[in-house]
Amino acid sequence: MTKPKKYDTKVAPKTLLLMVETPYNPTKSIDSYCDEFVHLVKSNEIEFHEAIRIKLRDIDSGYFLTSGKLEEIRKICHEQNIEEVIISEPLTPRQERNLAELFNCRVFDRTQLILEIFEKSAHSAEGKFQVQIAMLNYKKSRIAGKGAQMSQQGGGIGTRGPGETAKEKELRHIEEHILKNKKHLKTLANTRDIQRKQRIESNIAQICLIGYTNTGKSTLFNLLAKADVLAQDRLFATLDTTTRELFIDGKKKGVISDTVGFIQQLPHTLINAFKSTLDELKYADLLLHIIDIADPNWKEHIAVVHQILHELNVKKEMLYVFNKADKPEELHAPALEREIFQPHVVISAHSKEGIKPLIEFLSIWQKKDSETVTKNS
Repeated sequence: MTKPKKYDTKVAPKTLLLMVETPYNPTKSIDSYCDEFVHLVKSNEIEFHEAIRIKLRDIDSGYFLTSGKLEEIRKICHEQNIEEVIISEPLTPRQERNLAELFNCRVFDRTQLILEIFEKSAHSAEGKFQVQIAMLNYKKSRIAGKGAQMSQQGGGIGTRGPGETAKEKELRHIEEHILKNKKHLKTLANTRDIQRKQRIESNIAQICLIGYTNTGKSTLFNLLAKADVLAQDRLFATLDTTTRELFIDGKKKGVISDTVGFIQQLPHTLINAFKSTLDELKYADLLLHIIDIADPNWKEHIAVVHQILHELNVKKEMLYVFNKADKPEELHAPALEREIFQPHVVISAHSKEGIKPLIEFLSIWQKKDSETVTKNS
């Protein structure tokens, strides 16, 4: 057996990105998917040595990669002294362990990458508890298949961690932390329920911003609500749900909430952990679905959002908001194709002038809806 590598804790590890095209995702744009994966890596502040793109005809249950690709990547890892490999697809615990042993380096999958970005982006108490639950459940699945001693178990991507203790003790420790976080989360959820009940009883309309990550939701939210939510060209720059009062022409029209952005293959551990927050969507009177008009994959992004809403059993009135109209016209989603998604408006969230079509829609919607605000319990 190959002797495990020793890591320098003061130097960033030499990282290889493995972008994989599989036969089980035939509808996704592989170029967009790979670009998004690299963007995820950069959002997690990871510097990578090299990025390799491969195509698989089949998935191996034990190693994920087929034999030919395994040898190809193993050789690269050996020759270039790669210390960690990040794969663009989710892996089973068994696949992750087998690859790590074969490549003689640490291996991480798409799920852990997204979890770590969420962990860094959560600032509210509720967000932190939700991410911790997801992280702990993910870690538990990785530990469960290991032997009694876990001396090679490390920390997060791009870091060095100490060895773990016995499996049974570690699993018990994780379960205790999950239960503790769930209790804290329940207390916060009760407070949210009280606030929601007060809003419903007061007939205050609630509008929620939803959409694919990095479509300009937070920028639009800041403009509409005069807020200061972090808005960056980074995936999941904003994670915590923020609610503010919404005024149009000096008159209160209700409250507006900015929610976490969605993404392809959003880990189910995160969807489950964030259900208490995303439940807010079930009580919304109107969903503003923000779409990047200049993204060539805008239709796929809409489909991802629809799928997650379906999983959450959310069926609400929706306005499609095509954002980034300030981009060059030749980059825009074709007007004829946009007509399929009704009702819709086209805006630019960079100025008050640019969001006039949305303001006009909300003014008309509020007048029509003022006496029939949905009352949910």
